[in-house]
Amino acid sequence: MSADLTHDAFLCGRLHLWQPAKGYRAATDPVLLAAACPAISGQSVLDLGCGVGAAALCLGARVPGLSLSGLELQPDYAELARRNGAQNGLDFAVETGDLAEMPRGLRRDFDHVIANPPYYPGAGTPPPDSGRAAALMIDTPLESWVQAGARRLAPGGWLTMIFGAECLPQILSALAPKLGSAAILPLAPREGRPALRILLRARKGGRGAFRLLAPLVLHKGAVHDGDRESYTPRAEQILRGGVALDAEFR
Repeated sequence: MSADLTHDAFLCGRLHLWQPAKGYRAATDPVLLAAACPAISGQSVLDLGCGVGAAALCLGARVPGLSLSGLELQPDYAELARRNGAQNGLDFAVETGDLAEMPRGLRRDFDHVIANPPYYPGAGTPPPDSGRAAALMIDTPLESWVQAGARRLAPGGWLTMIFGAECLPQILSALAPKLGSAAILPLAPREGRPALRILLRARKGGRGAFRLLAPLVLHKGAVHDGDRESYTPRAEQILRGGVALDAEFR
């Protein structure tokens, strides 16, 4: 194994991913994003800003028979995403490029678009690692992520995103006029704590009522209890067992 990479298990070992030892590293966000996407076998999925492929490949591990594609700005991460797809026996077509100039191979309709956009304002102090900085710092406006997803969706297709709670007003304002039937699932770190992250589903051409759902609580107890994850039973099902977030979005 390269000294610059680690080989990490996801979904209790159903999936193994190469990722940089010191750069941006996938954790729970892409797993939650994959769990929230309502894809079914035979459908197509585009992961915008796919990184090493964690979200798309977690989704592919749960739902067989998907056509998985990805867009990644950083060539090194794009190459790792391709490697991870091949290693896990999943056909994952990854293009290197950005939202402003979508590669020709991705200029088509998809049943689903998923995205975990950067969530720290670009005016802040960037992390020392350039790959981590590009993954975390907002450069492309969040509205552009929503609009790019809408352009790539087939009529009736679903956009699923995860982002910081402070980004919610920007995301919601960008949905109209192409996306509707939006549902918001707040992700609370503990019972009684404010949500720090948000999951969104919105449908191209959707006309359903906006829904603000009950929060998903990720950790047990009021405070961190030692060196352990202490997930709630439902969070454990999702993050370790690869269970879909269908019940929460009903």
